Amino acid sequence: MTQIIDGSTLVGAADSQAALAQPCEAETASSTISLGSDTALDFPEAPDSAIAQVVIPADDAVTEAPATETAATEPTAPETAAPVSAFAAFGLRRELLEGLAAIGFEEPSPIQKAAIPELMLGRDLVGQAQTGTGKTAAFGLPLLERLDPGQRTPQVLVLTPTRELAMQVAEAFNSYAACMKGVKVLPVYGGADFRDQIQQLRRGVQIVVGTPGRVMDHMRQGTLDLSGLRSLVLDEADEMLRMGFIDDVKWVLEQLPAERQVVLFSATMPPEIRRISQNHLKNPAEVTIRQKAADGRRIRQRHLVVNGPQKLEALERVLEAVGSEGVIIFARTKAITLTVAESLEQHGYDVAVLNGDVPQTQRERTIERLRDGRVNVLVATDVAARGLDVDRIGLVINYDIPFDGEAYVHRIGRTGRAGRSGEAILFLTPRERRFLGGLERAVNQPIEPMEVPGNASINQHRLDRLRQKLTAALQQPACNPEERALLGEILQRVAQEQACTPEQLALAALELGLGGKPLLLQGEERWGQGRAGAPTRERDRDRGERDRGGERRPFNDRHQERGEDGPEDNMERFRIEVGWRDRVKPGNIVGAIANESGLAGRSIGKIRIFDAHSTVDLPKGMPDDVFADLRRLRVMNKELQISRLGS
Repeated sequence: MTQIIDGSTLVGAADSQAALAQPCEAETASSTISLGSDTALDFPEAPDSAIAQVVIPADDAVTEAPATETAATEPTAPETAAPVSAFAAFGLRRELLEGLAAIGFEEPSPIQKAAIPELMLGRDLVGQAQTGTGKTAAFGLPLLERLDPGQRTPQVLVLTPTRELAMQVAEAFNSYAACMKGVKVLPVYGGADFRDQIQQLRRGVQIVVGTPGRVMDHMRQGTLDLSGLRSLVLDEADEMLRMGFIDDVKWVLEQLPAERQVVLFSATMPPEIRRISQNHLKNPAEVTIRQKAADGRRIRQRHLVVNGPQKLEALERVLEAVGSEGVIIFARTKAITLTVAESLEQHGYDVAVLNGDVPQTQRERTIERLRDGRVNVLVATDVAARGLDVDRIGLVINYDIPFDGEAYVHRIGRTGRAGRSGEAILFLTPRERRFLGGLERAVNQPIEPMEVPGNASINQHRLDRLRQKLTAALQQPACNPEERALLGEILQRVAQEQACTPEQLALAALELGLGGKPLLLQGEERWGQGRAGAPTRERDRDRGERDRGGERRPFNDRHQERGEDGPEDNMERFRIEVGWRDRVKPGNIVGAIANESGLAGRSIGKIRIFDAHSTVDLPKGMPDDVFADLRRLRVMNKELQISRLGS
């Protein structure tokens, strides 16, 4: 039986405080079936030989409800009547409906409508859907419905590619089952206490969510008894393939009881994942959520072409002009994440790093800080950010191009969640532009070009952001009433003493809030118009403009060396051969020069750090012997080799 469903926009709960609900209609080849909340559905038994294939155009994506901190063990069931919900049409038990109502789930998403009836029948299922479409609830709710709380050994095993995703899926199960008595969920993953996991398994759990490696460790040591397992879920199977876990997944499948239900969800279907479904699933139903054009427009995708040495400055300008409340920057290596984070910290951003060297406990704290707004910018590698589910992410920046289209899809899936809009910006070097077509085919839409933001865009964004902050402060004061009263007294006293108007006081307070920093960018634009569209002219113009080591100079550096935006009248500009590549910071340069030359730190002028070198403004008239000493001076274990620009 092949069923083609063509649905319109429908989403589930966006978070625990609000639900987004829109009508959805489904059509089959022979009839039209209404799946609205007022329709009672009867799902007949499917014959064993039937293979249901459901293909649904994706609608506004949903996220599963944010996990609560409360464990799903021994809660007090409310005495109110069961809530009226569209989920009741699936025949879910009262406790599950109450749990869904508590977290704001009102309408099932398309994938939930297609998958839940099949899984309630105990069928195997292959689901192809992007992250954020509600797939955790799609498999979690029917598996909880069929759960026996009296059985102390695991009945459901969920394999995930990362620790973060394992924790999120476990928390989602806890939130769904908050009103079910005796249901225990255990996440198992590397980096956590192995003995504590053993103790919890011995006390009895019904649902285990884990990474393949740690699950295999427990199975080999006999601490994870899967003899009573009823269902296995492979979540984000393509990511497990990409991360090298596919052999582990096969091994786990081979150890399971012969009679079990297998559910496989994947954003893409590489041949290896398709072979697993053919070899280990029995007559599976197939559900595919297709990307609709309207759904793709929910994430605005753009790209800019920038030379490697310019990327850091371009990144800072993009964040200034486009930055939102939550940003994830994807970098290719751990070293690049550190370099980018250090650069942004120097420009006043609250930055955190997530890479393979970050311990598990720190990873969890970092994600929590990102989720609650204490950190606004996260710089991460692909592996470290797998399964990261934070609703407040409004912008994803691909600082380094991903290796393939599937990785790009997963990266940009970190934004535009829960039906929200989002933005994704891709950095390309001129040589990488040939890969753009492959990424566009992966998302089935063009990735529009953009220019590096100029001063006007950045200044407008600064003004808009200041206005928004003022409005928010008026609507929701940050101080308690007592402190606000004290601030009011100060304003009245200053107004009386200085005989000034309220407008003058407000302006003085705003200037105080700027901390002495300029509100607007001034000076000449550093980014030429149409650079991305004219690489040949740029190469021709730049011939011969290379430094002594043969390295091509950054575009903005060449402007400086030609005298544009030059030093002050009493200063002279010098070049030193250390830069971001050497992980140097302005403080390293100031400290080294001040100690060697005897200059006070405040006498050292502007410092600009580039990829392989830096420039520094020093007072004119430097004695030759001091200049010679500075040439031999070492910073970050590398000689400065200082030289006068233009000499």
